[in-house]
Amino acid sequence: MAGTVVFDLDGTLADTSADLIAAANACFVARSLGAVLDPVADAATAFQGGRAMLALGHARLGTPDAAPIVAEDYFRLLLHYGENICVHTRLYPGAAGAVAALRAAGYRTAICTNKPEALAVQLLDALGIASLFDALVGADTLPTRKPDPAPYHAAVTRAGGTVARSLLVGDTATDRETARAVGVPCLLVAFGPEGRAIERLVPEAMLDSFADLSLRVAQFLPRHG
Repeated sequence: MAGTVVFDLDGTLADTSADLIAAANACFVARSLGAVLDPVADAATAFQGGRAMLALGHARLGTPDAAPIVAEDYFRLLLHYGENICVHTRLYPGAAGAVAALRAAGYRTAICTNKPEALAVQLLDALGIASLFDALVGADTLPTRKPDPAPYHAAVTRAGGTVARSLLVGDTATDRETARAVGVPCLLVAFGPEGRAIERLVPEAMLDSFADLSLRVAQFLPRHG
C-alpha cells in the first residue's frame, strides 16, 4: 500500500463558504437583523464553523451577551444549511481528478472534517465524489473533533491504512494542529481565502493547486518507500 491521504473538506476540497455564509445570514434575517456577513470578505470565518460565523456577526452588531443566541441559532443554521447545501458550493479546480489519480496510484483516501458527519456525507453525494473516499469522519462521529488526534486516527484506520504512512491535506490552523498532534506531514492549500498567507503555519509543504497533489504526496509517501 502506498499510504493514506486524509483530506479536510471545507476550504480544502470544496469552496463551501458562500453556502455557509448564507446559512448564517438566514439566522440573522430571522431575527430581523439583515444579512450581516459577506460571502467574500468573511469566507475565512466560514471555514471555522457555524458558531464562529454567528459569533462574528453578533460581534459586528455589538450584541450584548450573544452566547445564548449563538447556541440557539446554531441549530437553525444547520437546518438551513442542510436544505441548501450545494447551491453555490463548488469543488476546487482539479480536486476530483487529483484524488482519483491518487487512488489509481495505490493510495487510500479519507476525509476528516469538523463538519457534522451527516452533512459531510450529504455534500459528498451532492458533489458526486463520495466514491472517491474510503472513509469519512465528521465532527460528531467520535466524542472529540480536530485538532484532537482521535478523528484522524479513525479516518486512517477506517480507510484501511496506517497512521505511520499517512498525511493530512488541509487549509486551517486546526488542520495544522491536528497533523502536529498526530505526528504526520501536513500539506496546506494555497487557494483558500488566505492564499499563501497560510504558509505562516509552517506546514511541511504548500499545495498551490491540485495539479501538484500527486507530486507533493509522493515526496512524503513514496509508493515504494
